[in-house]
Amino acid sequence: MALKDFTFTSESVSEGHPDKICDQISDAVLDAFLKKDPRSRVACETLVTTDFVCIAGEVASEANVNVESIARDVMRKIGYVHDDIGFDADKAEVLVKLHSQSPDIAQGVTGEGLYKEQGAGDQGLMFGFAINETPDLMPLPIDLSHKLVHYLAQLRHSGEMKDILPDSKSQVTVEYRDGKPVRVDTVVISTQHREHLQHKQLEEMMIEQVVKKVIPAQYLQNTRYLINPTGRFVIGGPHGDAGLTGRKIIVDTYGGYGRHGGGAFSGKDPSKVDRSAAYMGRYIAKNIVASGLAEKCEVQLSYAIGFPEPTSVLVDTFGTGKISDAEISKRVLANFKLTPAGIEASLKMREAGRTYLDTASYGHFGRQGETFTWERTDVAAALKG
Repeated sequence: MALKDFTFTSESVSEGHPDKICDQISDAVLDAFLKKDPRSRVACETLVTTDFVCIAGEVASEANVNVESIARDVMRKIGYVHDDIGFDADKAEVLVKLHSQSPDIAQGVTGEGLYKEQGAGDQGLMFGFAINETPDLMPLPIDLSHKLVHYLAQLRHSGEMKDILPDSKSQVTVEYRDGKPVRVDTVVISTQHREHLQHKQLEEMMIEQVVKKVIPAQYLQNTRYLINPTGRFVIGGPHGDAGLTGRKIIVDTYGGYGRHGGGAFSGKDPSKVDRSAAYMGRYIAKNIVASGLAEKCEVQLSYAIGFPEPTSVLVDTFGTGKISDAEISKRVLANFKLTPAGIEASLKMREAGRTYLDTASYGHFGRQGETFTWERTDVAAALKG
């Protein structure tokens, strides 16, 4: 039997978190290749530590891009322009180690292998999820966690919070009764700051100018606030902790509320089903919930490298479906193209104007904008029948 009364916690991290710096650099490199050559195949990984960036991976492209310049531009836009905090856009060493894609992988993707059409770029399983507890059909804990660090970054960029530095994290615990969110039990914000900023002043800033501006008052009932719980967060960013691409996969998706297949997203072109099929899973689940066929839905897809069709498709509405999950599955198969080529075309994943960099901080789902085609609900009416 499903839990009805419980608390659930999700976290988010800011654009200045070391892992998110890496995600953004990797996606900015991907964007640069796709802009010049839309058929580029890219798998780009980034590592950062004190005044050092390493960019490695594989690329198959007709384009030439200045990877070092792209990395420095990302760092600069995030706000790493201080030479006294151990990570500076203009002074950090940048090492680029990109090489060509393995021909054994390439032939399965280009249709030159056993199956004469585009196959998946790797094997794996992917999940998509949607729930009707927020307007964007995302779980409330991750939705609020993202909004807290995003708003804090906006205040930092605007100059309203000059003593706040780029690295920050949030965590929100939501109390559920009868399966519905009713109250925020705990809010955690940890943010890097200048040496002279006192903890009491920082605490007041975070609660009054961030939390109470972001989280609706109806949820703030006897809420506990934990602001920089160690009492000090001066050394942060890559100087405080090394970062890697793909190390925030739960932050990127549903905050742990829905399952995750294990594959990361950033730095990967659409032929990598780790990314594209996870987006398709979200697209399917969101349209099912938007159609009114279910209150909550999870979709699992799986693929084999070089093989074009999914090896399995599973729809689970957790007992909230208005019709059977088997019938919903039939409608999904009739209305969505689930081959790698079909996903790329349906979600317009290689069209001009898309910026994967937009996805690399504050979550890949529950977002608005031209890039986020998987957030459309244009198939809801067809699914409803």
